[in-house]
Amino acid sequence: MPAISAPALRDPRHDVRPTRITGPRVARLVAQLAEADDTRRAALTDVFWAEAESLGTPLVEELEDDPGHRAVTFLWRGHRATRQVLLCANRIVDREHLAGSLLERVPGTDVWHLGLRLRADHRGSYRMAADISPKEPPAHLGELQQLLRSLTVHAAPDPLNPRSLPTRWNPVSASVFTLPHAPAQPWAGRRGTVPAGRVKRHRVPAASLGGERDTWVYLPPGHDARGAEPLPVLVLSDGDMWFGRLGFGHTLDALIADRALPPLAVLAPDAVDRHTRWRELGARDAFGEFLADELLPWAAGRLPLATDPRRTVVAGQSLGAITALYAGYVRPERFGHVLAQSPSLWWRPGLPALRGPKPPVFGTPWLVSRFTGVERRPVTVHLDVGLHEGSMVDHSRALYQALCKKGYPVTYDEFNGGHDYACWHGALADGLVRLFGT
Repeated sequence: MPAISAPALRDPRHDVRPTRITGPRVARLVAQLAEADDTRRAALTDVFWAEAESLGTPLVEELEDDPGHRAVTFLWRGHRATRQVLLCANRIVDREHLAGSLLERVPGTDVWHLGLRLRADHRGSYRMAADISPKEPPAHLGELQQLLRSLTVHAAPDPLNPRSLPTRWNPVSASVFTLPHAPAQPWAGRRGTVPAGRVKRHRVPAASLGGERDTWVYLPPGHDARGAEPLPVLVLSDGDMWFGRLGFGHTLDALIADRALPPLAVLAPDAVDRHTRWRELGARDAFGEFLADELLPWAAGRLPLATDPRRTVVAGQSLGAITALYAGYVRPERFGHVLAQSPSLWWRPGLPALRGPKPPVFGTPWLVSRFTGVERRPVTVHLDVGLHEGSMVDHSRALYQALCKKGYPVTYDEFNGGHDYACWHGALADGLVRLFGT
């Protein structure tokens, strides 16, 4: 995509901002109930829920004279103890004003609803939380915000949505919705008709990190360590998520079967836990040394791997994206390609462990200034970011423009979603095809 520098260009974030509306189907139910007696009211409500169960939720409906957007209605079937219901949707909820994401009850029914006007290429994940406490919700906004924040801990998948996504370090999955114009993800999920590669977890020496590190290793179908052709290599952060929970090996199997990617190997170290992830990921020299000087040599001594940096990609998301960018910056002789998704460019050295909002960036993000302040490295970069990621969009655009100005081979995409594995999964496959594709 072209550089986004001309002020005349309209920012697509204006198109994707969610607007609260009442969806057509709920509006019709409200109109039908206006003149209904108790018996008729119960019958109309039963018909509504039967339709919702048949269609699945959220309800996605066209809007008159607005083909580029949809009415997306999230539903919850309450009972007499239900006080309020909160939508916890990735990056389309204002976490500082959770009351704005409370569902409304259709009077006299068990139907709770929240409708949003969303652009028709949106994809995202969400959970829902019902408040069944014995007390009425507080009227004071500060107290209500505190109550709703505590309620998010109990958020659960939507019982009427069969599409789900594992979440990090949490046994409770999230629900996923995809609007009709969202980019296709043809390689996501298990495809039983294609040959399966091998995924195995290894304990790898990691002196740079002060011990050892569990690492997931993917080898494509038909390849092992005995005399095979050297394989291109993907080094991917957060292996415990990608292989332990998301089954990314199935996606790689499909990509290779369709010849969208050549057979390749993947090395994906675990993030371990939140504290370890924060301590190690980002532009940390110790983790970069582990990847370049310990993990890659360990794997090359056991597996048929290429050592050419032009056949090596380092990739990650969020803090893992900063890890990937920094690895390409300091070790281009090992990593010739970088794939960075939703990079946390607010990160800078010396930040304490975060327990709240991300710190503001004043001026040029730290890592952007590192790239612009030195001679161009021999690396290719692919960036992508979600339009609902706030200032991270501006930071990513700044990095893209800085890399362009420096003469880097760089590509850049913006997807209509949040900081979300529901979006990253397909975008990671697409980015690998750009960098590795046959």
